[in-house]
Amino acid sequence: MTTLRIALLAPLALVATLAQAGDDRFTLSPAYVQECGACHTPYPPALLPKESWQRLMGSLDKHYGTDATLDAAAQKSIGDWLLAHAGSGKRVRGVPPDDRITRGDWFVREHREVPKAAWSRPAIKSASNCSACHRGANEGDYDEDRVSIPR
Repeated sequence: MTTLRIALLAPLALVATLAQAGDDRFTLSPAYVQECGACHTPYPPALLPKESWQRLMGSLDKHYGTDATLDAAAQKSIGDWLLAHAGSGKRVRGVPPDDRITRGDWFVREHREVPKAAWSRPAIKSASNCSACHRGANEGDYDEDRVSIPR
């Protein structure tokens, strides 16, 4: 009976895994978008591992040279959400240098076809400005079919 159950459930698990693996749309927390998205792209939490999010949320007073301190309730709510949705698997096989998404192996691999000079174009400014090319980034949409690299 157990073998039959596994045989029946395995295709469903495979379909769910494949659907998630190719998904370029992320659901974002409204509190996260409001607080973090006020200064930068609200990056999908799946692009960093838990360890990175813990360090980032634990040092908001020195957030990449800026004081991004939140009140305790917002910090807990956003921190819990980030940890619950942190990356694992092929997107985050390791912790990127300085906890920077743009220095992680997955990001570098996904953007390998973008000319190095493109990152310094006035309309882009840096690799961390996701919304310059991913028009729906602020809503969690990173679908490759909707990418437009500014000239």
